[in-house]
Amino acid sequence: MKKLIGIDLGGTTIKFAILTENGEVQQKWSIETDISNNGRNIVPNIIESIKYHLEIYGLSREDIIGIGMGSPGSVDLENGTVIGAYNLNWESLQPVKEQIENGTGIPFFIDNDANVASLGEQWIGAGKGSNNVVFVTLGTGVGGGIIAEGKLVHGVGAAGEIGHINVDPNGYTCTCGNIGCLETVASATGIVRLARDMSEQYAGESKLKYLIDDGQQVTAKIVMDQAKENDPLAIKVLDKFNFYLGLACGNIANVLHPETIVLGGGVSAAGQILINGVDHYFQKYTFPQIRNSTKIKFAELGNDAGIIGAASLVKRQS
Repeated sequence: MKKLIGIDLGGTTIKFAILTENGEVQQKWSIETDISNNGRNIVPNIIESIKYHLEIYGLSREDIIGIGMGSPGSVDLENGTVIGAYNLNWESLQPVKEQIENGTGIPFFIDNDANVASLGEQWIGAGKGSNNVVFVTLGTGVGGGIIAEGKLVHGVGAAGEIGHINVDPNGYTCTCGNIGCLETVASATGIVRLARDMSEQYAGESKLKYLIDDGQQVTAKIVMDQAKENDPLAIKVLDKFNFYLGLACGNIANVLHPETIVLGGGVSAAGQILINGVDHYFQKYTFPQIRNSTKIKFAELGNDAGIIGAASLVKRQS
């Protein structure tokens, strides 16, 4: 039976998997991302690792239908090139497809990493069985991917940048230069920023306020955990976070009417307390047809969404 290879290229780790055509992961491994020397070693390391593991598992290149990869940066789908993946030190144009196909003899497909994770969730995760899925990933930043009528939406190139939906025109400055992007308040760093600012105005008893005033390290997880413990300041912070994310999800749904909005990334580990709060504002900012049919769910594939979605690129394009 023929196989697929999925690759999730990250700034610290490159994750690989060999999968069946149905998306079942059979083997997984990872290597460190060597970003030295302007990231010139990354692609040769990928080629070498694939060849080595095919040999270990007794597979030849004829057994593999294709290789799919999710990459940070700006991806040219047609040419299979990447530019501007600064966490990889890839500042100049990288001919990734050409190099990997020449090095392995296997067809290669590539897309943006957040898009690829959304494909994984739509294929066999929280959006399984639906052709209309929006994936929102809440990590150090906020990313996402949009699948409409079964197709990944690219627009002229950068569609799906959910982190740059404006939720507060008088808010914080984003790394993109604009003010009030969702990423400034709904990422892991954004929640901490909200907590610090709100603690200055907060006068009551609160363990979270104590930790901040005491100069201790405060993370998104600590804020969420304190909210679960009914810390009054943490509850206010979480409510503000839920408002911003619920508003953004409402706007997305009002335009696209997806069946499912999938929340993933590290921040989503907060669990049901998060879904309930986001859904409360989502209901408030959507019109009835949307409210009654679009569901917000947590991602189901965790760290495997990237490798599974990358492998699905092969099925979609080969």
